[in-house]
Amino acid sequence: MTKVIMHGCNGKMGQIITGLAAADEEIEIVAGVDAYDDGRNKYPVFSSMEQCNIDADVVIDFSTAAAVDGLLAHCASKALPCVLCTTGLSEAQLGKVKEASAQTAILKSANMSLGINMFLKLLKEAAGVLAPAGFDMEIVEKHHNQKVDAPSGTALALADSINEELGNAYEYVYDRSGRRQARVKKEIGISAVRGGTIVGDHDVIFAGPDEVVTFSHTAYSKAVFGKGAIQAAKFLAGKPAGMYDMSDVIG
Repeated sequence: MTKVIMHGCNGKMGQIITGLAAADEEIEIVAGVDAYDDGRNKYPVFSSMEQCNIDADVVIDFSTAAAVDGLLAHCASKALPCVLCTTGLSEAQLGKVKEASAQTAILKSANMSLGINMFLKLLKEAAGVLAPAGFDMEIVEKHHNQKVDAPSGTALALADSINEELGNAYEYVYDRSGRRQARVKKEIGISAVRGGTIVGDHDVIFAGPDEVVTFSHTAYSKAVFGKGAIQAAKFLAGKPAGMYDMSDVIG
């Protein structure tokens, strides 16, 4: 049984993971951390990691960037593994993530979905075959109308996965409205759509001479990210200090 502290337990993702963990016999949330506690949880909730006096095997974090510094300091001092899911971290904070990983196991990924991370793996193989054969590559991502950043972090991770396979020789193009020229050969186009309640939809298009190959991933609810975080927590518990990502979880 993997014992978990849920950091950011009363947020949307914290509550999704709480529900998923309750139905999973291999994991138990033994404590939560959040700025407020309305008594909805069956485990004790503390206002900070420093106040939490319950032992656990790993922390799952879905909080805010402002709360991450204290979390990292605590996990490093206690050698407590952490699945770090909060996004929007500054460069300084990313440096602190790396520093903390010298003291404990830290798993950080642009997207916690198991499907997306398998997607990343498959794209590398596809790019290695299709790009040298003259296929152009385009990424189209779609999200709900409340998402403020564009392109999505996942779209960039998909582009990076392709580009790494190709020796980082490709540039990213986000907007062609100001261009009046034919498509440059070594570029990856990235387009963003915002509307409705789309949870997350990513298409990677390989357009070649007389044929098109499209890889697609659709998230129908945020539960996919919660399931991935739980799998990551099971994986990370007991691991030695260092940086990990979801590619380590899927093997």
